[in-house]
Amino acid sequence: MPPKVDMNVCEGAGDCFDVCPGDPNVFEIKDGKAHVVNSDSCIECGACEASCPVGAVVLE
Repeated sequence: MPPKVDMNVCEGAGDCFDVCPGDPNVFEIKDGKAHVVNSDSCIECGACEASCPVGAVVLE
């Protein structure tokens, strides 16, 4: 399953974007929040979930 971002929790730190090995990147930072824009690129490695400092990213 691709990651989901809780917009009520996300602070837009960008760590998920920085660690994502997806090509193209699964995430985009816009309007100060992380958005999943390329879910097909997700390899379900969990790096985004582990890197989020506020726990806004989850793999379900």
